[in-house]
Amino acid sequence: MSELAETVMLGAAGLVILMALVVFYRVATGPTTQDRLIGVNVIGTSTVIVIVFIAAGLGRPEYIDIALVYALLNFLLSLAIARFTYHEGRVE
Repeated sequence: MSELAETVMLGAAGLVILMALVVFYRVATGPTTQDRLIGVNVIGTSTVIVIVFIAAGLGRPEYIDIALVYALLNFLLSLAIARFTYHEGRVE
């Protein structure tokens, strides 16, 4: 991969990290539980995207396996939290 492509990939990863920081504000101050849950899910998805960009930028395809496992864990965590909040009656 060319040096320009590596720079673009790592720069895109940096922008996604900045986006995740903005979403973190919503997680911290969200008025409802649903806002916080969606924010946490967006941060988890952003983490997967950053790992993939880093894998592409550094030429390390083994990092994509880590991203896939993290995406699966993020999905399972979202299901568990949704089920817990539904059974606890905290759905607003």
